[in-house]
Order: sequence, then structure tokens, then C-alpha cells
Amino acid sequence: DVGGEKVLQKKWTTFLKAQLVCSQPGHFPFNVIHHAFALPRRGGGTDFYAVFTSQWQAGRAGSAAVCAYSQEDLEKVFKGKYKELNKESSRWTVYSGPDMSPRPGSCSMGPSSDKALTFMKDHFLMDGKVSPIQGRPLLVKSDVTYTRIAVDETHGISGTTYRVMFLATAEGFLHKAVELPEGPHIVESIQLFRTPEPVKNLLLAPGKGILYVGYSRGILQVPLANCSLHQSCADCVLARDPYCAW
Repeated sequence: DVGGEKVLQKKWTTFLKAQLVCSQPGHFPFNVIHHAFALPRRGGGTDFYAVFTSQWQAGRAGSAAVCAYSQEDLEKVFKGKYKELNKESSRWTVYSGPDMSPRPGSCSMGPSSDKALTFMKDHFLMDGKVSPIQGRPLLVKSDVTYTRIAVDETHGISGTTYRVMFLATAEGFLHKAVELPEGPHIVESIQLFRTPEPVKNLLLAPGKGILYVGYSRGILQVPLANCSLHQSCADCVLARDPYCAW
């Protein structure tokens, strides 16, 4: 994307924007994204995980949410209708006119006309909204702000595939949560630092069984499995950690 010659000069011509829905009925929506993670599916395509808070709880301890979205649902919205700003009412309305060629968001091999570029500049917002997988957040946690997320897939002893979310907090904790049919289960919460400090980055190294944690003063190595915590078979089973078996 090299931009336009006159209109959108040195600016994106393929930029489109759509709203990600992450909400619970009867509550303020979670509409502030802190971080996202792309998890390729084994059969093709990608699922996107994101950690959210709500703009209406800024400056105080509130709740955090994790929502996941499929690549197919994202692409469906970006292939849908646009919104346009009604200059008289200053409101966004659905564009009902003819499609422009090339369509906004598409990569064009040659230069686009000023008319097409002007249309792209005014029609970057999609009308449709992207709903999360299962139509609801995967996880909602009170009194925490998640700053980073990483997701790993692993096989349990029975051969079942599990997805495990690693969630870093603004206070320097790491939550490990496994997705289960009945809902997510937080396997463990690890205090990473002696004094509260936000986690800056997470990087998975599944082949090594390690999660790298970046913070202001360095990098930590955290094992994906911490099975030595379980002192008995009952403890191991109750923990429901797919990395561990007795």
C-alpha cells in the first residue's frame, strides 16, 4: 500500500475498521483492548484472542475480559456494508449506494482514481460488528487488569486438545487458565515480582516448554508446566492442568 498520488498521499488506502464486541448482558461493554494474540488453527485459519477493560472503569479497579474471534467472522464483517458520516446530522449511517471499484480494503495493483480514493477515505468504518466465539467473553475477572495474553495448544493424557491462556496483569501476576467445555478454569496464579510491576510482553516457546516474560528491568523464564506443585494424585486431578498427569 503506497498511498494515493493526491488524495490519501502517504496514507493507507486499504485501512478499514470494525467494532469488536466483548460484553455481558446488563453490564458496560469491555471496549478498551490492551493486547491481542493470533492462534493459528491446525485445520487452517486463525483465532484471535484479546484482553479488554471498560472505558467506564478508568482510574479504579474494575473487571477484565478475554474474548476470542474467528478469522471467518472478521472477514465476513470486512466484506459487508460500510458506514458513512452524515455531515448534516453528524451521525454515522449505513451506506446504501453502489460499490466502488476497487473496493475499500482491497489491494489494487495499479493507481486508483481520486474518486475511488475519496470514497475509501470516507468509508473506512464497517457497519457490521464482530461478535466473539460463542457470543460471549471466554473469561471475566474482577479486580484485575490484564496487560498481555498468549495462548498455547496442548494435548492432555487422553489425547484431547486444550487451549491454555497465559494472562499477565498490571500488578505483575501471571494467570494460567485452561478452556474447558463448561467454561474457563484458572489453574494457577503466579506472583512474578516482589513489588507490583506491569508485565510488558509475553512470548511463548512451546518447544522448550517456556514462557518468556518481559518487564521494565529484564526478562523472566516461566515454565508452562508447574507439576511439582501437586503433591498427590487428587491435587493433580483437581488442578485440571492439561500439562500435568499423575
